[in-house]
Amino acid sequence: MARESLLIATLVELADNLVDHYDVIDVLTVLSDRCVEAMDVDAAGVMLASPGGELQFVASSSESMRVLELFQIQADEGPCVDCYRAGHPIVNQSLDESDGRWPRFTPRALAQGFRSVHSLPLRLRGRTIGALNLFRTTQGPMEEEDVVVAQGLADVATIAILQHRSALDANTLNEQLSNALNSRIVIEQAKGIISQATNCDMDHAFGRLRAHARNHNEGLTSVAWALVGGTLSAQELDEPKERVPK
Repeated sequence: MARESLLIATLVELADNLVDHYDVIDVLTVLSDRCVEAMDVDAAGVMLASPGGELQFVASSSESMRVLELFQIQADEGPCVDCYRAGHPIVNQSLDESDGRWPRFTPRALAQGFRSVHSLPLRLRGRTIGALNLFRTTQGPMEEEDVVVAQGLADVATIAILQHRSALDANTLNEQLSNALNSRIVIEQAKGIISQATNCDMDHAFGRLRAHARNHNEGLTSVAWALVGGTLSAQELDEPKERVPK
């Protein structure tokens, strides 16, 4: 699919999810996947701040990216942490151990094969609620057009999180963020159940969870709760379609 067509399809897909009881995790997973497919990046992830201001992992394009995002939180160091706290984008940041900016995070990112990073704030009306992280396995600047597109998708994601039809007061914001972060917990539990029951890796486990939710027109979190509650077995889940390499 051509880049322009993919971006249009992404916006339509994101908008289609903005309905009553939409699943935040699914929306942000779409965002992460499409960033990898449409731009010159190799991995993407999204973090949100809890009502108390602590960053938490929400979605990513792969399991390895999830692990790296969680390490940022644990170390309290990295591009996402800096981007969220400052509320400004970090673009074309080379990952070099001699730089010294992130002494704990950089070696971990390099070990995962990444050489540069970009982090864009999730902001609306002057308030930053998280960050979109984009990683590349090569150094060198990301095209300006890609940065603009990524920030646009990050803006769409922010609106999705806050539910554009809701009044953006403090109570609504806190409720939306809490729901998203609680959903992430049960999804991780469901992934573990699927992985253990079907002897697959976590990426494939999440793919089955997501495929089943979409094929049956159910929310991602609803399917996860059914697995955790024992009303749905891992063997009953649909298999995901294979991705077409970009």
